[in-house]
Amino acid sequence: MTDISQESRGMVINNTDPSVFVDGRLIEDIRELIESTKSGFAEAANTMLVTLYWNIGKRIKIDVLGNERAQYGKEIVSALSRQLTIEYGTGFSEKNLRHMIHFAETYPDEQIVSALKRQLSWSHFKDIIYINDELKRDFYAEICRVERWSTRTLHAKIQGMLYERTAISKKPAQLARQELESLRDEDRMTPDLVFRDPYLLDFLGLADTYSERDLESAILVELERFLLELGTDFSFMARQKRITIDDDDYYIDLLFYHRGMHCLVVIELKLGKFQAADKGQMELYLRWLDKYEKREGEGMPMGLILCAEKSYEHVELLRLEESGIHIAEYLTELPPINVLEAKLHEAIHMAREQIAARKILRLEEAK
Repeated sequence: MTDISQESRGMVINNTDPSVFVDGRLIEDIRELIESTKSGFAEAANTMLVTLYWNIGKRIKIDVLGNERAQYGKEIVSALSRQLTIEYGTGFSEKNLRHMIHFAETYPDEQIVSALKRQLSWSHFKDIIYINDELKRDFYAEICRVERWSTRTLHAKIQGMLYERTAISKKPAQLARQELESLRDEDRMTPDLVFRDPYLLDFLGLADTYSERDLESAILVELERFLLELGTDFSFMARQKRITIDDDDYYIDLLFYHRGMHCLVVIELKLGKFQAADKGQMELYLRWLDKYEKREGEGMPMGLILCAEKSYEHVELLRLEESGIHIAEYLTELPPINVLEAKLHEAIHMAREQIAARKILRLEEAK
């Protein structure tokens, strides 16, 4: 007869001999060793593969560029592919060799490739190397590395125009480059890399009319997808967190912690247009969290107000980012991609104009 008490303590019956019991912890430890080793083999194989493809691309590039005839380049790649495919299989098709050449052309610095290949697979690189804008390409490569996206997630983020929805795309190229270099060298996330505008919440499946509570509840039901849209460094902490100030109770809609920025993040949901009063409410929450909840070593709490519509002049005049507050629109239904693209490019243009205007104003004041 089976000893139930032994099973409840993690004892597993050996299928070969029912009288022999194996400690469940022993099996779990061995499973962990096997899985970690398998994972290590996979990572090592990926690293070697990426290095091989970069070196092949570089070598072909040197040979092809060494001859000025364009036709020679086409012929040599085609002939090389046929020979390598016979010897090593389909991984060396003409199309894949051209990916390798483009890879080496896009990333001539081997050190950058070495830093990225620990987290990015060859499939990741094939998506990234065909992004023409260098800043945009580096943004996706570095965020993908830090947040450890799958290739499917990377593709979805590119299709969802994540770069155009972050504040870094609206900054002058030199400042944007500095932030990306800090991310590459120090893994330092900044608010301009973290916060988006707008947020795409079409996956919530909300009806035409809904309340703030409906929006909040839908987010919690789809929390995993909401976190993917926010960024993987966000960790959910509380819903409707009660705080008491002078005997008055207030309720924070959603409270998160961001590991990269090491700070609490308040998210407030607004159905309508952003109002100036929303700033005062958020500042109150942030000051309370700073006084009572912030731990040693953490940064100042930050706020994100998600609203159905931004008030651009209000946002500019209130200088919200000086208070650690960010405003963003959310979309519960995705518009056609060309409409979204036009909207984002218009927002980028407006933001850059505002930055340029403020710079001119400061120069004039300094005279």
